[in-house]
Amino acid sequence: MSNDRRRLIAQLQLAHAGELAAGYAYRGHWRSVRDPQERERIREIEEEEWHHRVLVGGMLRDLGAAPRPVREAVFWLIGRTLGGLCHVSGWFWPMYGAGRLEHRNIKEYEDAARYAIGCGRGDLVDCLLTMAEVEWEHERYFRAKVEAHSLARVVPLWSPPPPKATIRAALAEAAPTAPREASA
Repeated sequence: MSNDRRRLIAQLQLAHAGELAAGYAYRGHWRSVRDPQERERIREIEEEEWHHRVLVGGMLRDLGAAPRPVREAVFWLIGRTLGGLCHVSGWFWPMYGAGRLEHRNIKEYEDAARYAIGCGRGDLVDCLLTMAEVEWEHERYFRAKVEAHSLARVVPLWSPPPPKATIRAALAEAAPTAPREASA
């Protein structure tokens, strides 16, 4: 098995467990906020995370791999714990934590796309980049919420991600046949 294939499988196993944690964390998060528009948007984000989990699980099966049971159990516990803490931690910290997490997820899916190219699985690239773009939208939503809060003046924000268009542009340099960004 090539290094890129091993890296792709490991990245997808991490993403699969991460989406489990995110799904449960967002379920608690949207149930904890009062504003109906925020509730609805975070509920939609939860649904998108569950959808990503299904997609990643399919990729793992297609690669002849499976999720890592211990990691899945640990991330289940993390997600359920974070979802519960949203009810007691106030409004700001769940928004802040979600934004930072989504920021990392963008790069994780970009990396997975690079590994897919490296191991000859270009057929996975569009889906992985689309998930990176969805995570970019999630990060943008949570960043805007955090920036509008008074604590943003004293709590350092994570660095903003590059423009959404760079998700596919950076990969196009590595693989000129990478698909172009769908209309946003």
